[in-house]
Amino acid sequence: MVEEFAFDNTEERRRNRQNGVGWIEVIVGSMFSGKSEELIRRLKRAQIARQKVQVFKPIIDKRYSIEQIASHSGMTHVSKPVMTAKELMAQIETDTQVVGIDEGQFFDMEIISAVNDLADSGKRVIIAGLDQDYTGKPFEPMPQLLSIAEFITKTHAICVKCGETANYSQRTIESDSRVEVGASDKYEARCRKCFVPHSDKPTVHN
Repeated sequence: MVEEFAFDNTEERRRNRQNGVGWIEVIVGSMFSGKSEELIRRLKRAQIARQKVQVFKPIIDKRYSIEQIASHSGMTHVSKPVMTAKELMAQIETDTQVVGIDEGQFFDMEIISAVNDLADSGKRVIIAGLDQDYTGKPFEPMPQLLSIAEFITKTHAICVKCGETANYSQRTIESDSRVEVGASDKYEARCRKCFVPHSDKPTVHN
């Protein structure tokens, strides 16, 4: 379920590309909302248009593949795993036109200046990631990336409890770590009504 908050900007993007102007597109939402699928769709369209594309993912994300970004629905795209934003920037090739970045929430805060520099150099940057962590709080650096993006897309999942629109990622295992890489083995999509913030969970006494 993909919803883009803005006007139909296809024509504006076309003009920007013709004029050599770069920009930032951010795709955010909960887990299972189709963020990676939307990112892959845009990257493949860019390749069909014969644009040079480079794709990156944080090395910590090894759920489906080390050298591919993958959606929960099974769509994949070749990517380069990197540790930091600095490492990502070191691998950018001069003639690259489109830079795709998945799981943006796992990058360090330098990713903000990195994508700004890429856009300033005339490249189209598309970055996808979770806008909230498992407690429902903003997941840095995604809020900062939203503030500098020209185009923002908010995706939604379906609540596994009631079937309503889901905006939260409910962790289903016991862990206090903010970063806990996983899929349906550790998370569920929940709506506002069905989401149980971590701080509200009852303490289990032995």
